[in-house]
Amino acid sequence: MKLLSYVLVLLFPLMCSKGPSNESSTADYAETEVMHSVEKMSTVDDMVVPSETTPQKIIKTSFLRFETRDLDKTYLDIKHVVQANKGFIQDDNSNNSFNRITRRLVIRIPTINFQDALDAVSQNVSYFDEKRVSAKDVTEEFIDLEARLKSKKQLENRYLELLDKAKNVKEILEIERELSTIREEIEAKQGRLNYLQNQVSLSTLEIEFYKLTSEAPVAKSYGTKMWNAIKSGFNGISLFFLGILHIWPFIIILIIGIFFLRKWINKSKKS
Repeated sequence: MKLLSYVLVLLFPLMCSKGPSNESSTADYAETEVMHSVEKMSTVDDMVVPSETTPQKIIKTSFLRFETRDLDKTYLDIKHVVQANKGFIQDDNSNNSFNRITRRLVIRIPTINFQDALDAVSQNVSYFDEKRVSAKDVTEEFIDLEARLKSKKQLENRYLELLDKAKNVKEILEIERELSTIREEIEAKQGRLNYLQNQVSLSTLEIEFYKLTSEAPVAKSYGTKMWNAIKSGFNGISLFFLGILHIWPFIIILIIGIFFLRKWINKSKKS
């Protein structure tokens, strides 16, 4: 009994001190309620369940390169195919090298008409230097982005609800910082989703066609080079005299000026 009495005497102060401690923990809970909710909501983004009803998303691209005898006619034929398949020319670039004139077109075609346009262009070409056709399946990435974007928007709404319940400046700043991060992620995912949607709905067809203008240069003999040098010298003399003809008024003024200057000098010597 004495031992039990001593134990009760020692524990009594500790039992009495629990009252203020509980009050303090209650106050701390009010301050940290938001942060616990934040930690719970941060796991929402990991719970992404792909939808099985999303149609397959395919990005189709192709590249064609071939020689033609008539650049203008080939361009008009391709332009007609593009218009007939409701596409448009996104980029048109021409290049004139040593013995070749090249034209490169970047064409966007609705994916539903991609194969028809490719076949229409190909039927007028007897031989391709290069022909590539590729199809990339981005369905999984598309579904993942849609799900994560939806999750992020739900998370944003819950943070906004939580912001209305914030009780002090610290909580408000914490929530606004998280909101800023979430909105940046939403914009990035939305931008990527828009890009994929554009690539899926419009296929890309690159066509490069060229015309050979001449063969390799013929080697010139030493006598031919000498004759070309003589002609070049004669042309230089001709250009010199033509240049003088352009400034003849200044030459006349200069001659008159020299005449009067010499006359004035002679007159000064006599005096």
